Amino acid sequence: MGEVSNVLYLISVWILPAITAITLHEAAHGWVAWKLGDDTALRLGRVTFNPVKHIDRFGTIILPGLLILTGAPFLFGYAKPVPVNFARLHHPKRDMIWVAAAGPGVNIAMAFVAALAFHLVPLLPAGGTMEWVADNLRNAFLLNIVLAVFNMFPLPPLDGSRVVAGFLPNEQARKYLNAGRYGLLILMALLILPPLIGSQLGINLNILGWILLPPVEFVSDILIRAAGLSG
Repeated sequence: MGEVSNVLYLISVWILPAITAITLHEAAHGWVAWKLGDDTALRLGRVTFNPVKHIDRFGTIILPGLLILTGAPFLFGYAKPVPVNFARLHHPKRDMIWVAAAGPGVNIAMAFVAALAFHLVPLLPAGGTMEWVADNLRNAFLLNIVLAVFNMFPLPPLDGSRVVAGFLPNEQARKYLNAGRYGLLILMALLILPPLIGSQLGINLNILGWILLPPVEFVSDILIRAAGLSG
């Protein structure tokens, strides 16, 4: 019974930060695209804080849940991509950068808000409520930073690839973004295969973690200092 309670508690302190981070990330893409000339996401009801509009049943719920329950050394998930017709933007090349950066930018802002909210935790009644709120804020802080850094990785179809493409000549940008058909397979391979091989060899082969950890720690340190939590 205690093990079940632990699992339920673990889910309860991850589900709200995860859904909020993913929902606002996707809504930000659609909102900025709308403001810069493309109302595709708006017409499809994707410029909204309603998580149901953004949740992908497998990528947002089943996959992260399985990773949590199996004690995986990483947490990964995704939402339904917000549709953007980049040709309808006022300045397609330039505005593509703003639309792509909007999602990670919102995640960084949410991480900063979570860090600031830690100042309020001591005002809560001591006990389970304080612990639950603190764990939610801690997870929100970490998850939003990881989501921002991960999405800025310059591998199509991640947001970082759109930012890079915005600075490339048209033909190079087209070829670069066309690699997106293989990008998700590459990411899944980096997430799954090295840890599996490493477990067989008795070594840590979390390659994607090695790539993401330095920038995640760098951003975390900046936000902690900015929120007045250091020292």
